[in-house]
Amino acid sequence: MYPSLEGKTVVITGAGTGLGKAMALRFGAEKANVVINYFKEEENPEETVEKIESSGARAIAVQGDVSKEDDVKALIRQAVDSFGSVDVMVNNAGVENEVPSEDLALEDWNRVISTNLTGMFLGCREAIGYMLDHNIKGSVINMSSVHQQIPWPHFVHYAASKGGAKLLTETLALEYAPKGIRVNAIGPGAIDTPINAEKFADPELKKGVIELIPIGYIGKPEEVAACAAWLASEEASYVTGLTLYVDGGMTKYPGFQAGKG
Repeated sequence: MYPSLEGKTVVITGAGTGLGKAMALRFGAEKANVVINYFKEEENPEETVEKIESSGARAIAVQGDVSKEDDVKALIRQAVDSFGSVDVMVNNAGVENEVPSEDLALEDWNRVISTNLTGMFLGCREAIGYMLDHNIKGSVINMSSVHQQIPWPHFVHYAASKGGAKLLTETLALEYAPKGIRVNAIGPGAIDTPINAEKFADPELKKGVIELIPIGYIGKPEEVAACAAWLASEEASYVTGLTLYVDGGMTKYPGFQAGKG
C-alpha cells in the first residue's frame, strides 16, 4: 500500500470494466478519491462506486466519450467539483477490432484512433492544464500496450494508436518534468479482461497465447492495477517517460527461449 495516495483524486477513463475497473478498485483500496469514467450504462459503474465506498474511500461515476473534447473537459470539471483537485490522471479508455488491413474501413480507423490516441491526448491536456494552473506535481498514466512495440497484423489501427501513445507519453514527460508532473505509460500484455474473454474461452487459442508468454500464464487485471498504483505514488517520484510493460515477458522475444532461433 502507498500512504501518499490517500486523499488524492484519481481520474480513470474507461473504468466501467476490465483494467479500468481493477485500477479504480485498487486506488479505492489506497483510500484515494476515485472518478470513474464510463461509456455505456450497462457497464454498471455504480457497483464499483459502492465497493470503493464500502472500503472507506470516496468515488463518483461520470459518463462520457473520451474522443469528445467537451466530455473530457466535463470529466475534469466534475472531478474538481466533487473532490477539489485532480492529482492523478489515468488515460485507460480503449477499443479494438480485428480487420485485415486491406479491408479496414476509414470509420473503424477513425473510431480506434479517436478513442485510443485522441482521447488520451485530451485527457493528458486537460489534466496537465489543471495541474499547471494549481501548481500540482501530479502523475499521468497512459494505458498503452505491448503493441506499441510488437507489430500486430489485422490490428493496424490499434497498433498505430499505441505506437502514438508511446511518443505522446515520452514527449509530455520531457515537456513537463521541470514542472514536477510525471507522465508514464503501462504496456499490458495478455490480460484476463472482458475484451479477451471470447479468445481465452477457446482452449486452443488460449494455449497459443500462453506460448507467447515466458512466465507461462495470462495476466490478471489486479497485476496491472498494482503497477498503476506504484507509478502514481511517491515511491515512483523519480520515474517519468517510462513504459512499464506488464506482460510476463511477452516483449522479450519468447520464440528465442531455451536457445531457439
